[in-house]
Amino acid sequence: MIKNILKTIILSQQEWLIPDEREITREQFKSMGALPPFAYILTGVRRSGKSTLMMQLMREQTSHNYFNFEDSRAAGFELADFRTVEELFSELFGSSQMIFFDEIQNITGWEKYVRDALDRKKTIVITGSNAKLLSKELGTKLTGRHLDFEVFPFSYTEFLVFFDLTPSADSFNKFINEGGFPGYLNIGKKEVLSTLVSDILVRDIFTRYNLRNHDVYSRILQFLLSNTGKEISFNNLKNTFEIGSASSVMDFLNYLMDAYLLFLVPRYDTSLKVQARNPRKVYAIDQGLASFSSVSGSHDYGRLLENTIYLHLRRSGNEIWYFKGKKECDFIYRKKTNKYSALQVSWQLNQQNEKWEIEGLIEAMDMLNLEEGTIITFDQEDKFIKDGKSIQLIPGWKWMG
Repeated sequence: MIKNILKTIILSQQEWLIPDEREITREQFKSMGALPPFAYILTGVRRSGKSTLMMQLMREQTSHNYFNFEDSRAAGFELADFRTVEELFSELFGSSQMIFFDEIQNITGWEKYVRDALDRKKTIVITGSNAKLLSKELGTKLTGRHLDFEVFPFSYTEFLVFFDLTPSADSFNKFINEGGFPGYLNIGKKEVLSTLVSDILVRDIFTRYNLRNHDVYSRILQFLLSNTGKEISFNNLKNTFEIGSASSVMDFLNYLMDAYLLFLVPRYDTSLKVQARNPRKVYAIDQGLASFSSVSGSHDYGRLLENTIYLHLRRSGNEIWYFKGKKECDFIYRKKTNKYSALQVSWQLNQQNEKWEIEGLIEAMDMLNLEEGTIITFDQEDKFIKDGKSIQLIPGWKWMG
C-alpha cells in the first residue's frame, strides 16, 4: 500500500482510541501487568470488548502504535506493509517496542511478521475473532512465544461496575436477562444483538467457508441459542433441518465455536472415546443473547441461570463436563490438575424437583469420591447433610460475587 495512505489510516484511527465515557476497566487488564517482549493474543467473540482491553493496555504503556485491520481502507494491506507501518509509527509517535494490531487474522501471512518482530525484541499485542485461525498459525510459527487470553462479554462483577449496582437478587436478575455485551448494554437496543449475530454469520462463517443454505444454517443457530443447556446430537440436527450429512452439521458447529458464539460441553467419562460418542450440551457466549434469541416467547430462567454459571466457570479457566448416570448433574469441573468439583444449577429448589436435583448431585459426588457439593439457585441459601454428603445451596449472585 502507498505510505501516505497508511499514514492517513493510522492518524485517523487514533481518534478511535479516545475512551468512551462509560468505559470500565476490564478484569483481565488488572491481571496482565507489565508486558515484556512476547506476543499477547486477545481472542473472543466480536463486540466482547477485545479492542477496549487493548486500548487500556496501550494507555498503560503510553503507546500509540495501533492499527485496526477491520478498517475498510486497509483492504489492500499486504505482508510487506507491516514494516512500512512500523516506520510510520516511529515517525509519528517516536521509538517504541510495543505494537498493537486489531483483528490481525484478516492479513495473510501475519504470523511471519509477528515472528520477525519478536526476533527484534518487540512486544506485540493482537486481537482476533476466530480461535481456529489464530491457533493454527500460532502453533506453527510462534510455539512457546505467545500468551493467549480469552475475552468474554462482561462478567457479573463488571456488569455491576458498569451500572453502578451492588450484588443482589435484583441486579443478578438484570444480568441474567440482559447479558454482558458492552455495546448492547450501552445503547439498550436489542437490534445490537441481532446485528452482531448477523455479522458473525455473514462475515466470519458464510463468506469465509463459502457456505450456502444460509437460511437453514441461520435457523440451526437460532435453535441452538434457544436450547442452551440441552443435549444435542449432529444426527438429530441433520434430520430436523434436512441437512445433507451429519458432518456438515458438525463443521457448522465447529465454525460457531471458532467464532465464540457457542460452546459444546462433553459428558464426563474417564474414556475420551466414550466422551466423543456421547451427545454434548450447548451453551451460548452470553445468556442475554440466548434470551434474545429464544423462539419460545417465554424465558426459561433455569436454563438462562445455567448458561450464566457455565460462562463463569469457563471465564475462570476451568475444564468443564456434564454428568449423566441414573440421574444428571449439570457440571463437573476442575482447574488444571486440581481436584474435581460437582455443581448443580436450579432456579428454585422445591418439592417437585428437590429429589431429582439432590440425587443427581450426590450420584456425581459418589463417582468422584467428593464429600462436598454445591447447588446454585437464584436466591435460596442453605446447608445440609444428605447421605453423609455436605451440600450447600447458594444464590448465584453470592457465588459469583
